[in-house]
Amino acid sequence: MHFLRFLPILLTGGALALSGCGRKAPQASAKAPRPVTVAKAETRDVPFYLDEIGNCTAFESVIIKPQVSAAMIGIHFKDGAEVAKGDLLFTLDPRQFQAALAKARATLAQDRAKADYALIQVRRNEDLRQKKAVSDQEYDSVRSTAEAAVATVQADEAAVSSAQIDLDYCQIRSPIGGRASKRNVDQGNIVISNSTSLLVIQRQDPIYVDFTIPEDVLPQVRHYFEAGTLKVEAGFPNDPAKKREGKFDFLDSGVQPNSGTVRLRALLENKDRLFWPGQFVNVRLVLETLKEAVLIPNEALQVGQDGPFVFVVKTGNTVELRRVKPGQRQEESLVIKEGLKAGETVVVTGQIALSPGAAVDILPQ
Repeated sequence: MHFLRFLPILLTGGALALSGCGRKAPQASAKAPRPVTVAKAETRDVPFYLDEIGNCTAFESVIIKPQVSAAMIGIHFKDGAEVAKGDLLFTLDPRQFQAALAKARATLAQDRAKADYALIQVRRNEDLRQKKAVSDQEYDSVRSTAEAAVATVQADEAAVSSAQIDLDYCQIRSPIGGRASKRNVDQGNIVISNSTSLLVIQRQDPIYVDFTIPEDVLPQVRHYFEAGTLKVEAGFPNDPAKKREGKFDFLDSGVQPNSGTVRLRALLENKDRLFWPGQFVNVRLVLETLKEAVLIPNEALQVGQDGPFVFVVKTGNTVELRRVKPGQRQEESLVIKEGLKAGETVVVTGQIALSPGAAVDILPQ
């Protein structure tokens, strides 16, 4: 009874199956073109470079210390001011040095008078010696006394010069032009000769930028150094627009044993004080300029299991997978060393699900 109830349903399903045996399955529709944006490979001259981190240092830096011990009685600059070479910075109490100079001059005058008298005695004894009125021994004694008196005068003259130098040291002047730091001593303090640090003056224009390179690129850098093509650019990581080109200045004579790096230095113009001593900056060491390099947007490069590649748009808006050899980045572009020619069109966005021979729909930029 149950079998008979379900028999019509089975027969109906079988009939439907038999009726479909003679029909062809519908063909799958062709894949729709993939929307992409594209760009043409262009050529221009671009730098070949190394990027490093550098540190700014003053072109000249001087620690001002007193050359004599005395009381500070005058300060003639403001902290942080720009000072010129020869500007008066500090005045020390000069009275003890004035007294020492006066004493030295008095001693010189006294000994000079003695020397003059001794020389007169020599001339007199020369006449007497010719007349055989004095012995040679007596003449030699007078002459020796005169020579000693002259030597004493010379020592006194040196003492006067030394006393004058000490007095001059009471006026402390800037040995270089630059920016003064905060002073370390106030008026009324006693400063000690060659010990007390008064302030630091740093010349900031021009300014040095010190940086290092790994030793494995040293042969390459030396090659371009000897060719005279090295240039340096320095800027700030948070403001790439503020960068400045400088002149390569120094290549160290050896590799640092602890770090395996080599020290280099550049010299940059800094009249506007864009760079500050002690500041860290991004350094680009330009080795040479690549002439007519092929460039594409950074986003166009893809990386697969077999290496880097790009999709090149061919005639009929189909794409070809092209293996390439990339070079350095140039801001928003990338150098292609091999595999692509200038003027060829590459896919910039929309590479997902693309395959060789796929059709694309080029969207406006």
